[in-house]
Amino acid sequence: MSGRRVKITGIGPVTPAGVGREDFWNGILEPISRVSAVKTFSEDAGAFVGSSVSDFALDRYAVDVNSKRMPRHTQFAIAAAQLALSDAGLPLGELQKYRTAILVGAALMDFGTINKSVDLILRKGPVNGLPTSVSTASVSSIGGAISESLGQSTLTMAFQSACCSGLDAIGHAAKLIVSGEADIAICGGTEAPIYFHPMLELRMAGLAPGNPERPEAQCRPFDLWRTTGVIGEGACMLVLEPDDSPRPAYAYIRGYAYATDTGSVLCSGLVGAIRHALANASMRPSEVGSLSAWGPGHREIDRAEVRSLRDVFSEHLRSVPASSIKGAIGNPLGAAGAIQVACAALGLRDGIIPPTVNWDFPDPDCGLSLDRVSRHIVHENALVNSHGVSGTNACLLISR
Repeated sequence: MSGRRVKITGIGPVTPAGVGREDFWNGILEPISRVSAVKTFSEDAGAFVGSSVSDFALDRYAVDVNSKRMPRHTQFAIAAAQLALSDAGLPLGELQKYRTAILVGAALMDFGTINKSVDLILRKGPVNGLPTSVSTASVSSIGGAISESLGQSTLTMAFQSACCSGLDAIGHAAKLIVSGEADIAICGGTEAPIYFHPMLELRMAGLAPGNPERPEAQCRPFDLWRTTGVIGEGACMLVLEPDDSPRPAYAYIRGYAYATDTGSVLCSGLVGAIRHALANASMRPSEVGSLSAWGPGHREIDRAEVRSLRDVFSEHLRSVPASSIKGAIGNPLGAAGAIQVACAALGLRDGIIPPTVNWDFPDPDCGLSLDRVSRHIVHENALVNSHGVSGTNACLLISR
């Protein structure tokens, strides 16, 4: 990216592996799956498996915010934003000095409100619908809710590009910093999809399992016996600033790009996205020191991602340390890419690559340099991949 250098100064994860930077980092480095059976739906509908943020309460992270009717994904985002600002050492009062932008992505609307409204209508009649769902359920309302919780007047922008939403929000936020349109960007993704709808439809589409046995072992990125991915929830927001800010950097954003698949060729757009991100960073494929793979544990998507990676990296691919965090926390859709960026930034800071949980039987068609445990590898650059089933792709390159 030409222009001002952009650095990550604050990290705010809200995930099944932990909430807050260090709890999350310690949790994601453990070779443990946080996937479990979902018990909140009627048994008549069959089995559901997912990964949830347990014991979450917004008032632990944000004061004076009325969360009574607030969507869960919005609560996650507000908590993540507050955690990121605290991590950066930015008091709320100090934000008034800067041109601040809030960019947030989510793949889905708030199905919690939608499910509740439909249920009320079916049980009690159409006059009992929830008119507020028209505004609060939309992805565009999340940024405004964050801004209001901070007590600030900010520029807000929403992204709904399937599972790439959070990564796209970060990439576009970096562009605002580069151009000087913003001095500080609070950006990332959030998702709370574990409701009967859309979990039923995701299972019917083959994107979530219906087998109740050993739920913790069902998300198996790049494993020979993988079947499909597992849906998760969570959020991650980052604070981005120009290089001349007084706060230290976890990592620098060097390149970002997005692209759409060609026709029905799965992950084909990933090739162009990676190449353009490398070009933005003036970097060769051989300079990539680690790879945060999309790797949802889906039989076809995992294989297609590796095929695209081979097109870019050729034989060098086998020497790039790689990981997928989906086996640990499932796939939180639009929040996944942002959580991966947090992992990659902390990995650059500490020289560690997270484990790929449940990678027990390597698939010979997916020849990546993976490991079931964390690895201590000092590296300079990290590539983060994101892919959406609608054919979206996004990549972000960060450096120490």
